[in-house]
Amino acid sequence: MSPSQIIVLATPVFFALIAVEYAIGLKRRHNTYRLDDAISSIGLGMLSQISAVFTRLLRVGIYTAVYSAVAVWPDNGFWMTWAGWLTALVFYDFCYYWLHRAGHESAIFWAAHVVHHQSQDYNLSTALRQTSSGALLGWVFYLPMAVAGVPPLVFGVVALVDLLYQFWVHTEQVGKLGWFDRWFCSPSNHRVHHAVNDRYLDRNYGGILIVWDRLFGSFKEEDERCVYGTRKPLQSWDPLWANGEVYWGLLKDSWHARSWADKVRVWFKPPGWRPVDVAARFPSPAFDIAQVQRYAPPMGRAVQWFAGLQFLALLAGVAGFLWFADAWPLARSAVVFTVLVLALWAISAVMQGRIRMGEALLIECAVLSMATAALGAVELHRVFKPLTMLVAMAVVFTHAQRAGGLRRADGLLSGALALSLAGDAFLMFPGYFIPGLVSFLLAHLTYIALFRQDVPWFPSRRALVATLGIGVVMYAFLWQGGLPVGLRAPVAAYVLVIALMAAQAIGRATVQCDRTAFAVALGAAFFMLSDTLLAINRFVSPLPMSQVWVLSTYYAAQVLIVGGMLRGQATFAAPRAPAAAAAELATR
Repeated sequence: MSPSQIIVLATPVFFALIAVEYAIGLKRRHNTYRLDDAISSIGLGMLSQISAVFTRLLRVGIYTAVYSAVAVWPDNGFWMTWAGWLTALVFYDFCYYWLHRAGHESAIFWAAHVVHHQSQDYNLSTALRQTSSGALLGWVFYLPMAVAGVPPLVFGVVALVDLLYQFWVHTEQVGKLGWFDRWFCSPSNHRVHHAVNDRYLDRNYGGILIVWDRLFGSFKEEDERCVYGTRKPLQSWDPLWANGEVYWGLLKDSWHARSWADKVRVWFKPPGWRPVDVAARFPSPAFDIAQVQRYAPPMGRAVQWFAGLQFLALLAGVAGFLWFADAWPLARSAVVFTVLVLALWAISAVMQGRIRMGEALLIECAVLSMATAALGAVELHRVFKPLTMLVAMAVVFTHAQRAGGLRRADGLLSGALALSLAGDAFLMFPGYFIPGLVSFLLAHLTYIALFRQDVPWFPSRRALVATLGIGVVMYAFLWQGGLPVGLRAPVAAYVLVIALMAAQAIGRATVQCDRTAFAVALGAAFFMLSDTLLAINRFVSPLPMSQVWVLSTYYAAQVLIVGGMLRGQATFAAPRAPAAAAAELATR
């Protein structure tokens, strides 16, 4: 079995132990779990595992290449004995200690490792909170094992053993263990490692053995209450931001640094180090442990049920992916990976209040429609493609109901979505291209009327000239590529209308100058891109994985337009009904 399949088989054990810890916490009146934090931590663990499918070649491939080329003692007979396995495990734990220590003492390694420390709770779900980028550089620390001659199979097994051991030490329900604490990584020792207290900071790096910390001066015994998290709190449930937050901060500091040496140095100095000029221009508040507050955006009962049930469905999807992905072609794995990541992001966004439950369902239906088309699941695609637009229309009607009734803008948006639904239905079946084209032509005309609300016609002449110019170039390319004579006039009309739609949306953004209007403009641009890709694929040359590119850009357009228009309505309704608009925005 692959490591991914072993993780799948171990997952029920993980959840059983989490349930036991939760029950013990309730009984002791010391519950360490919150639903949103646990979902965030486990979700980051799932993201780490599914992304590992694509980095395994990097991690195992480099190790195997070095082992094959320069192994000093490749004696498989020894390494397969109990003494060899034990030696390899201790060797691995030694290498892990230095990787782990680098993860706290060098910014570029901390950028990957920080994910494991972001939770402000400490429980067994925290153990599953793992990075998705650690494999990019972490393999360097295990090359001594390859050089020494530890076979790749032995290396893989002891790595898994070391990882699984560390699960149980992430708990507050187990106290000090006497002599065990002196030799091994234990719950008490590892609580210290996760704390942000001054006396505990950057201590106790050992994976299985704590003796490395005692030998190299990084050990600290637990002697005061631990405060968990990081000194720059994440303040988000977003799994993508959790993995990218520190990288983004380092990139900004490197960009703003005036000295070229500082531009490089910022990546390798200890976490928190900043060039003097950057720190002066962009100061960060000093850490004060007395001011630490848990990140806990409000979640209603409906959102809790939604997030929990969605998460269980996602967990099943991740388990299936991990079980089969090693045997799948890379393209298939990439498509399913995209579905899982976007679903995970949508759940976190609902918990955080960034999007509503209906919008999350819209995103999930859209990505499932794209995936079923790309994977050739025709019958499922015929379900999810119309369902996506139906969900989008339901989101609009639900929003209108909350706002006190259907406005003209809601009616236009619903009409555009209904016409898009008709176009989707026609294009799913051969021989209905022209009705589909007409449906989308009418949809784009409706979008133009929608974007005309509260702004003049085509307020940005530059945008109008640019989109018409792009349309002319696109049409000329299609003409040269062999556009059928009978379709030249309808396609020309279609190109003109979609160029005008994009121009109106972009012009609207230049007038209103807010994020919602820019989201709508970006959606219109995605519409142009999607239709361009569709036309090229149909009339010029087939595109590889065309369904992915055409449908992903199409659904990105619809989601951005729906979300942008609904939020924009709430914003511009504020002067007329401040209390209602504020309540509407507060629930998002």
